[in-house]
Amino acid sequence: MKQKNYIAGLYFRLSKDDERQGESLSIENQRRVLQKYAEDNGFQIYDEYIDDGVSGTTFDRPEVQRLLDDAKTGVINTIIVKDLSRFGRNYIEVGQYVDYVFPAFGIRFIAIQDNVDTSNRDSNAMEMMPIMNVFNEWHAANTSKKLRAVKKSNALAGKYNGAKVAYGYVKANDDKYTPLIDEEVAPIVVRIFEMFASGISTKNIAATLTLEGIPSPRQYAFDKLGFSKRENIERGIWCPTTVSIMLKNIIYIGHLPQLKSTCISYKNHTRYKKDKSEWVIAYNNHEPIISQELWNKVQERMKSFAQGRKTKIGFTHPLSGFLVCSDCGCKMKMNTTVHGSKRSYSFNCGDHMRYGKAVCFSHHIMAHDIEEIILDDLDDIRTMAQRIVLDEDAIKKDFIQHNAELADKAVKTAKKELQAKKRRIEELSRLMQVAYEDRVKGKMPEELCLTFIQKYSDEQKMLTAEIETLETKLTETENKQQSADDFIRDIKKYLNAPELTREMCYELLDRVVVGGLPKIMGKERTIDIVYKVDIASVLRYKFR
Repeated sequence: MKQKNYIAGLYFRLSKDDERQGESLSIENQRRVLQKYAEDNGFQIYDEYIDDGVSGTTFDRPEVQRLLDDAKTGVINTIIVKDLSRFGRNYIEVGQYVDYVFPAFGIRFIAIQDNVDTSNRDSNAMEMMPIMNVFNEWHAANTSKKLRAVKKSNALAGKYNGAKVAYGYVKANDDKYTPLIDEEVAPIVVRIFEMFASGISTKNIAATLTLEGIPSPRQYAFDKLGFSKRENIERGIWCPTTVSIMLKNIIYIGHLPQLKSTCISYKNHTRYKKDKSEWVIAYNNHEPIISQELWNKVQERMKSFAQGRKTKIGFTHPLSGFLVCSDCGCKMKMNTTVHGSKRSYSFNCGDHMRYGKAVCFSHHIMAHDIEEIILDDLDDIRTMAQRIVLDEDAIKKDFIQHNAELADKAVKTAKKELQAKKRRIEELSRLMQVAYEDRVKGKMPEELCLTFIQKYSDEQKMLTAEIETLETKLTETENKQQSADDFIRDIKKYLNAPELTREMCYELLDRVVVGGLPKIMGKERTIDIVYKVDIASVLRYKFR
């Protein structure tokens, strides 16, 4: 009988975790072992296939795929690896290839140190192969678990895990790689926050920085730090999304958020963003670039009711987005009228303008008229606020007294709701445990058990998010004193403001509710100005 000519592909794999094990698992060591085996046994070596720094839990590896393609097309008929774990640590896929795919294509598979050789399927090693595959996968799962624990421990200690820090920082050379302010670009970060706080949109901020030729974060990272790939960089182009991400990043106020995303499992490396409650945050970890005051302004604007719209010539009216129809609740839409070289602006109910009288009636008002009404109200407040300079402590005291009852009620309601939600989370955990135990005892079908557990788990996640929102609101309510300080400071800043600005609207106004026209309503028109903090009523209470 003619002896078969074996043409072999030698496969080597080294993961990042394997690198810690030393020389015994190195690519060179694997090459020595495999080449000697092929030489001793008369195999013709066709090619070497090397996946360096790739996990064995996935078969989505470039070189293993090239190896399998060559095997399936008959270029090679033998695959040689150092051991089963080099080929893969997913026992299902390894077993599928060895037991089904390779025999179907007439491929001989050899794992030298595990004594696995598919040419002799009756050997003890072949019988033990499923157990070895399970052990290899367990090793991968256990290693993944340990690495996650180390990363979490490092994150809690404030040790930076990433390759590079956010724009505006570089990594220090200490044992924690502490973010260190990059003096070259930190002023740009401050400028971005100040521009947004003043009412400029992320789109306009990005456009301004691009026009000024300021390198984008990606370009800067490449030019100065060597990160990213040149072909993926559009020179100097700033994106609104980049600006928006920066404005939300708490790293700029000295906190270090980490582990914000994770992969589905050690087998599936697809990443997804984690809920903020699952982040690991090292507070007051490093020197901030942005002051807490500026940060608060930016976050307040992000949550603002008003976002504003630009006209065709790029103008955004100070009150754009702040005006609301008193009857249907729709935002007022701005109109532009051109008279020669002059432009005038007016507002009307958005639904009325879109759908006509069938939905809502006209609430038309000229922009200069509503500005005058607001400035008149501010003048009233300014007159009283002049006395803040002389009696600021008393004003703060009256503010607290004036709002104490409302705040106390809000705190009690929030705490009661928090307790109820936390009790429900505990109850859901108990229900999941009961469902699991019933399944184990055979009292509940597996499909029904999984349905219940999924339902309870989804409700828990929803409640956890609601608890986080409630706790944030509770903290804001309990820190009402700071809100009074901020608002009084803003009042003092705008004591002599000659005109309404967008920055002033963002800092002082929540919304302005515009009533219908007198000729339509048959009664006097109402304009309700809602301030972010009702300091006006406090001042009137104090100086009535």
